[in-house]
Amino acid sequence: MITLTENAAKHIQTFLEKRGKGLGIRLGVKTSGCSGMAYTMEFVDEANTEDLVFEDLGVRVFIDPKSHVYLDGTRVDYTREGLQEGFKFENPNAKESCGCGESFHV
Repeated sequence: MITLTENAAKHIQTFLEKRGKGLGIRLGVKTSGCSGMAYTMEFVDEANTEDLVFEDLGVRVFIDPKSHVYLDGTRVDYTREGLQEGFKFENPNAKESCGCGESFHV
């Protein structure tokens, strides 16, 4: 299961409204970054048949089964710290994360 904080859900809904279309967001992982795996996030206009779909706070989150293994239990937040703002992933499966918080390994 994937969950969103209220702040993350609000930002995603705002992005979807400004965009004018979309079913929700797709979360995934790819091999990259200084720790081995990096998070990916994109808008979803069409669901794939193999997608797992979670809904939290009115936002649909789509995940492919391969990424779900690494993301199960993740909580997505939207934070602002000083001049930096963006999505933050709290992933219970990550053994270590890099300093920038954008990559991890399990």
